[in-house]
Amino acid sequence: MTQQYIAGELSLRLAQLQAAATDPERARELAELRYAAETGSRGALSAVIARALALADELCWDALGRGDAPAFSRHAALGRDLWEFGVCARLLADDPSPR
Repeated sequence: MTQQYIAGELSLRLAQLQAAATDPERARELAELRYAAETGSRGALSAVIARALALADELCWDALGRGDAPAFSRHAALGRDLWEFGVCARLLADDPSPR
């Protein structure tokens, strides 16, 4: 995969997560991550996707705390898609367990 393709696909997934974010601060941080994905080096993309996954996790927990099952499902699906893309693009390890 080319650098431009990976950055574009990552930006698309970050935009989807940003659109689903219910917290303005997290939406702003996702916008900043999109900018970093679009303008940064390939080496920086691993850090971008790792932070985006952490934000997706936070969004899931927030939705659970509010009892908002549809939002939880949406955030979890977007997070899963982001993780799968990261693994396929070799930005993340295939093993999601913490080390």
